[in-house]
Amino acid sequence: MDASFYLDKFQKAADQLDKKKFHTNQIEIAVGVVLDSVFLKLYKKSWASPLQDPLTAESRIFFSVWINDSTIAEQKIFYNIHAFKLRQLKGYSIQSRKFAELFRADFKNFEHKWKNVSVDFGPLTLMEGWLKIDLENFQDDILKLANGFLEIEHLVDNTLVRFK
Repeated sequence: MDASFYLDKFQKAADQLDKKKFHTNQIEIAVGVVLDSVFLKLYKKSWASPLQDPLTAESRIFFSVWINDSTIAEQKIFYNIHAFKLRQLKGYSIQSRKFAELFRADFKNFEHKWKNVSVDFGPLTLMEGWLKIDLENFQDDILKLANGFLEIEHLVDNTLVRFK
């Protein structure tokens, strides 16, 4: 995979996002490479262990869009919401499976807006899906996914409140 080519595409997509909307919702935007995948991540600092980098914190929740060699071979881009080690998130008493169950129940109302999405995972992956893409021109897909997340990010907050 030509990581620099895809990093550039992801960064161009991130640069087109309405920063005011994301800032208003306290959502941070990051583009980078992890585990041989190029990603765009959306997250709130409040969804991560305090005093740790929210991108790498031990306990964290984030939305991600990514591509790697295997997804490129299939001409797909993947997206998901991960929830790592929520039992350790300060200020909450979270049971990971219960958190996932409650989030997914609320997500059902939005599921029809997400192509090829599934919630049939363990508690670490709250939802995951993919889009078929044109590898030369897929910034619009990244934008649609990121903006779609704005419509459901409140589900994470609403679920967290139940464990305060």
